[in-house]
Amino acid sequence: MDAKEWLAVNALPGMGAARIAQMVARKPQWPQGWLATLPSNAANALRLWLAQPERSPLQQTVNDTLSWLQEGPNRHLLHRDHPAWPDLLNQLPDPPAVLWAQGDLRALEAPGLAMVGTRRPTSEGSGHAQAFARELANRGWCIVSGMALGVDGVAQRAALAAGGSSIAVLGCGIDVIYPARHRDLYEQLSTLPGGLLLSEHPPGTVARPAFFPRRNRIVTGLSLGTLVVEAAEKSGSLVSARLALEQGRELFALPGSLHNVQARGCLQLLRSGATLVRHVDDILEELQHWVSRFVPAPLAVAADEPLAHQPSVELPSADNLLDALGPSPTPIDVLVQSTGISVSECQQRLLMLELDGKVTQQAGGWVRLAAPW
Repeated sequence: MDAKEWLAVNALPGMGAARIAQMVARKPQWPQGWLATLPSNAANALRLWLAQPERSPLQQTVNDTLSWLQEGPNRHLLHRDHPAWPDLLNQLPDPPAVLWAQGDLRALEAPGLAMVGTRRPTSEGSGHAQAFARELANRGWCIVSGMALGVDGVAQRAALAAGGSSIAVLGCGIDVIYPARHRDLYEQLSTLPGGLLLSEHPPGTVARPAFFPRRNRIVTGLSLGTLVVEAAEKSGSLVSARLALEQGRELFALPGSLHNVQARGCLQLLRSGATLVRHVDDILEELQHWVSRFVPAPLAVAADEPLAHQPSVELPSADNLLDALGPSPTPIDVLVQSTGISVSECQQRLLMLELDGKVTQQAGGWVRLAAPW
């Protein structure tokens, strides 16, 4: 399928990223296989576009994107059949069907690490974000984030200043600068070597609160791991942490002072099984099983098999673990025995349940919260 066809599919009524991914998994032939499998309203819309594009509402999206592509340099439309499409996204249950891209596509060739955190970092947190992003960039890694205020922007600026790569995934159209205070960072990501902007929303789409959690799945999905630098207990960064675990990616967190409110989210993650990070080597050591495919020499370390053959992390079901918990604290070793899962898997699932507000840790173990969910 070409770019126009992917744009049309992406604009079909009643079809979201997850449903399109389910269609793709069936490997239907274009266009007849798609027409035979799509829901009736989507099939009718596609049939009209194929027969009489000038009468189809889908054609406006196609025309708008073609105009956008021609209006400036370094503009691209990525899709599954594009040579620069990142294979990591295909592992998601709901990858974007298309991505509007602006900048240097070579940023997608480097191994990615997501760096996320609070929008109001302490001076120590900002210093950590800069130092880690700078060293990772110097060692051939691409910093992936959301161009948000705080840790996101600090890390991305440091990576670009070091002459490295950075990808920003936007929660708005590719031509919308949000937050407005990051206009200069937007320009750097658009024009500097190694800088790249991505969005799953058509040009002109304004930022909306609902877009940002969805944006985060792409940030973590493009990355081999996620590093949480500073985060409060109710931080949006913890959503990214949960997504990374759900996607079978590595989760890292920097420790902080017990008295630092902005570090409590990281301490919560560490308590629940995230890898504690002191320096960049702590991250790279944990990612050795990915590097045979994604990390260029001389950084590559021998691995048993490439990513494509790495098994996904099998997490126990929520019901199994929740059924093993009650109002009295249950130690993690008892949970491991009763559910038959490993300690690391148990810790990862407990983290996800805690972020969902279903369980909490108390003296003596874990308890199931009484509130309905």
